[in-house]
Amino acid sequence: MPQVTEARVAAGSAEVLGQGGTQAEALRMRPARTRPLLDPAILLRATKGAVVKLNPAKQLKNPVMFVVESGAAVTTLLLARDLATGAGGTGFTLQISIWLWFTVVFANFAEAIAEARGKAQADALRSSKTDALARRVTATGATETVPASLLRAGDVVNCEAGDLIPGDGEVVEGIATVDESVITGESAPVIRESGGDRSAVTGGTRVLSDAIRVRITSNPGETFLDRMIRLVEGAERQKTPNEIALNILIAELTMIFLLAVVTLQPFAAYSVNSAGTGSIPTVTMLVALLVCLIPTTIGGLLSAIGIAGMDRVMQHNVLAMSGKAVEAAGDVNTLLLDKTGTITIGDRQAVEFIPVNGVTEGELADAAQLSSLADETPEGRSVVVLAKERYGLRGRAVASHEAHFIPFSAYTRMSGVDLDGRRLRKGAAESISQFIREQGGEAPAGLSEAAERISRQGGTPLAVADGRRGLGVIHLKDIVKGGMKERLAHLRLMGIRTVMITGDNPLTAAAIAGEAGVDSFLAQASPADKLAYIRKEQAEGRLVAMTGDGTNDAPALAQADVGLAMNTGTMAAKEAGNMVDLDSNPTKLIEVVGIGKQLLITRGALTTFSIANDVAKYFSIIPALFLATYPALGRLNIMGLNNPQSAILAAVIFNALIIIALVPLALRGVKYKPESAASLLRRNLLIYGLGGIVAPFPGIWVIDHTLHVLGLA
Repeated sequence: MPQVTEARVAAGSAEVLGQGGTQAEALRMRPARTRPLLDPAILLRATKGAVVKLNPAKQLKNPVMFVVESGAAVTTLLLARDLATGAGGTGFTLQISIWLWFTVVFANFAEAIAEARGKAQADALRSSKTDALARRVTATGATETVPASLLRAGDVVNCEAGDLIPGDGEVVEGIATVDESVITGESAPVIRESGGDRSAVTGGTRVLSDAIRVRITSNPGETFLDRMIRLVEGAERQKTPNEIALNILIAELTMIFLLAVVTLQPFAAYSVNSAGTGSIPTVTMLVALLVCLIPTTIGGLLSAIGIAGMDRVMQHNVLAMSGKAVEAAGDVNTLLLDKTGTITIGDRQAVEFIPVNGVTEGELADAAQLSSLADETPEGRSVVVLAKERYGLRGRAVASHEAHFIPFSAYTRMSGVDLDGRRLRKGAAESISQFIREQGGEAPAGLSEAAERISRQGGTPLAVADGRRGLGVIHLKDIVKGGMKERLAHLRLMGIRTVMITGDNPLTAAAIAGEAGVDSFLAQASPADKLAYIRKEQAEGRLVAMTGDGTNDAPALAQADVGLAMNTGTMAAKEAGNMVDLDSNPTKLIEVVGIGKQLLITRGALTTFSIANDVAKYFSIIPALFLATYPALGRLNIMGLNNPQSAILAAVIFNALIIIALVPLALRGVKYKPESAASLLRRNLLIYGLGGIVAPFPGIWVIDHTLHVLGLA
């Protein structure tokens, strides 16, 4: 009975997807755990975290911000010295010190707010953990009640309706409905049963009906829920290869600017001594100049971008085992998609009645519906629905007719009903032809011809007979999900090649592939075939992503650069993949690729803005700063900045404010839409490159004149 219930649920979902297309899918994929970007609790936690991160030991992990913090410390010491000695210019030094500290705090805040969002999710998960009592099965077969914390891998426990499952495990006996909302956020229960790909259960979920026996596969502190908590907190987040490379680049740029700024004072001193006029920039000015010229914007936002990327994946109910997996998703070249349940709805649906031998469509539809009234499979129900929609035939009460229903058998390969002297059967064309001959009739030639034609189109034929008469064929078809062709076309624009994996024969696979719009397909694919295909793609320099839920998918999931395992799948599949989809929706892989692309695009866009921003600040500050030393530079002071002090202070303030202004963009990510790499580069250069060059000029000018009017510089 639970299997029938699950089939009905699947059929209902299929009907919604078939009718609603991508809108229905979008509703179903709506993030289960979303928090407002400026949630007060998160802001409070992030503010505390930003202060804690001022610890120099923590700042060492970010060379750029360590230099900024060191500069802030130097100017603070200079301020203390000037105050102690009564030297002048303390107001300028005080303002520089304050804004340099603000710059560090703002950069820390960006990372802290990203971490705080993850910790908020972790708190919600942690609150769901309960040290349940477990009925452990002893060696003698008796049961003993023990705390779940005492269970070890290999222990076997009994779980009945109302029980919390005490740990991750595999169902070894029985079948039950389980509430997994604590993990997936979905209220609909799922079926868990021994054997097959629906045997894995997660600790902390609750049994709703029936009873199961579970073999525990995890030790305390190693459950799926524990790993989720650690991962969303970011405690185990490692920098990705691209992030490390970018860190090295901005560290090298920082060193170059550091050497350049250090040499400015001796050069200025030599010029002043030679000319006998002018002034030498102070250490405070040079520190401020250094901070303005090094890539502080991307240095302050880089970690936040990576953490926010993992957070966005989690908001889509996907658990990424590492930041590297999210980043790899953005670089994927080849996407392997399973046909059934991913590209197609998964349940074949009746789409056409094809009568033969002078039979009318209405007569065929009537016989097909009668033979399907007791068929609880999705295919059987679709026959009843099609007859009702096309010909107004409604399910009839056949009990008074002494109907005898014939269930489907793998041996006969047909099902049907006997009533009012009629023997109605539907099934495989060969089986129906054999049935007709056994009744003393002859199968019409049109029956096999129609069946062959449907097979060539990628469908499945079901022949229908009334005793010795062959009536026609029902066309069953794998329905491609609504909007799938458009989504695959978007992936093609992104430079991603899609490959459909199916166990169907090449003829059927080709028909479905053509309708769905995939670039290629692998038919009659075995686990070894999948693994070999992935290795071939990787040997040619491509990154490969795939989904899977069964133990037979585990080798390919482990080999793929992005392996998205279904939470309803086996423990082997979840351990092999580097991502787990808590909603168990195979099409989620397409969303994950989009999130990975958004992560990379956001990082690239803000890097472009930061470097362009630094170039603009260089040309706006240097002329004003060295005007007193080199009067000829006055011609380059195109913005008309008032004096060296106001110019450098304006640049420092702008430098701090631009970081905080970009925090929401770093957390939300740059809006992504599928397009070619060339178009993406042009857009980035136009918006973020040009924007980075233009923004400092009016920004610094406004701040400079405001400072001058207020008498602060």
